[in-house]
Amino acid sequence: MPPDLTDPTGATSLTLGRRSFVGLWATGTTAAALGGSIATALAQGTGLGQPHPPLVAEDDPSIGIARLQIPAGARSLDAYFAAPKSAGPATPAVVVVQAIWGVDAQLRDVVRRFAKEGYIAIAPDLYSGLGAPSGDGATDVERFRAFAAQLADDRVDADLAATAAFLRTSAPARAMGKIGVTGFCMGGGIVLRQAVDNAASFGAAMVFYGKVRYGTTDNKGAITPIALDYASDIGMPLAGSWGERDTSIAAADVRALDGKLTALGKPHDLRVYDLAGHAFFDDTRPSYVPAAAADSWTRTLGWFARNLA
Repeated sequence: MPPDLTDPTGATSLTLGRRSFVGLWATGTTAAALGGSIATALAQGTGLGQPHPPLVAEDDPSIGIARLQIPAGARSLDAYFAAPKSAGPATPAVVVVQAIWGVDAQLRDVVRRFAKEGYIAIAPDLYSGLGAPSGDGATDVERFRAFAAQLADDRVDADLAATAAFLRTSAPARAMGKIGVTGFCMGGGIVLRQAVDNAASFGAAMVFYGKVRYGTTDNKGAITPIALDYASDIGMPLAGSWGERDTSIAAADVRALDGKLTALGKPHDLRVYDLAGHAFFDDTRPSYVPAAAADSWTRTLGWFARNLA
């Protein structure tokens, strides 16, 4: 599945009033239960939707972090790693796949959030060796398009398989059980492809607003059957979160994939948030939607808890 090279800063159909979603969450109109301090912070949205201090600091006493090199064939990948200080052989693990911004400050915070929730987590830098700029605080997506365009499917698949192997054999805290994979925007589309291409490496996947159509460059017209044929080859439990107001990924496509997976009897949990647009989980940008972010985070933890045990 080709990377989603849409502009994540302009893929929402309507202006979203973030405060209204705080009220929506507080009145209980979403089904999620607050699963901990991270979900609570995401739901409240205080100070979010713009650059802000991390929800989980690098010096949090309950976790350890590292910047690592992952062997990947004849080269190596830079990676950001975090794990609970109590991690052991039974600790589950998650590979976090970058959006177009790379392994930026928000993604590194997500890695630490997983560690805070009890997971070994790692984000490989898929731009390793390409000379891409830092995504920290970046707002001009055009600076990253040329680098995203160089991410050939086979190379990315190999990089993610190498990352899973690293977690099992060489990481500071080894993951001996199943490993989950999740990703955002461009990374969400990559994660969906892993459900087919790398099913042997991962035990479950969670997609955040990743491209659903295979082999098409736009969302014009109804989705065709061939654009969903990959669903029959999905080899792991698949969950995902999208926004109804996303103009880059049609909600109807998500529902078509959901119907296909239901017909095939494959384990899945796909959800479209009515009042969210693209990149609703990125709490450093105006696209952030507290209710959808908190609910999808809680669902992610539940999905991995059920499928990585």
